Amino acid sequence: MTDKIAALTAEMISYFSGDAKRIQHFLKVHAFSALIGRAERLDEHTLFVLEAAALVHDIGIKPAERLYGNCGGKLQEQLGPSEARPILEKLGFSEEDTARICFLISRHHTYTDIDGIDLQILIEADFLVNLYEDNSTKDAVLSAYQKVFSTKTGKELCRKIYGEQIFE
Repeated sequence: MTDKIAALTAEMISYFSGDAKRIQHFLKVHAFSALIGRAERLDEHTLFVLEAAALVHDIGIKPAERLYGNCGGKLQEQLGPSEARPILEKLGFSEEDTARICFLISRHHTYTDIDGIDLQILIEADFLVNLYEDNSTKDAVLSAYQKVFSTKTGKELCRKIYGEQIFE
């Protein structure tokens, strides 16, 4: 399974070639997803699907920008799965895993009706990175912490990264 994650990482670096910001982003989301997933003791298969989803979660950005001139979260959710599916199939991901990864892409900016720990962790990891990349205010960090984070590890990382004093 790690071979597929390595192959998917290389494929996504090629996909976003020349766009260092997007490459840096998905690599960081992947790292946080893997860290949280391991700390939360996900089984090996769920962790594998989560890591793959973290690598491709923003794949809808390119078609959204090409078709609509912007890359809002809802457009990423709508356009991402059809962009990811051929890559996942080419790399030999099973149909079941591909379907779940595409579902995770289609929900990574929807913070209600979270149906599994993999989606929760993906959202938390994306928030950890986005809060930093967007230079979010302390109030925005606190709001995200209160409204979005639910895993013990995600909450702990958020407090440590953004400073315990925000949460007092």
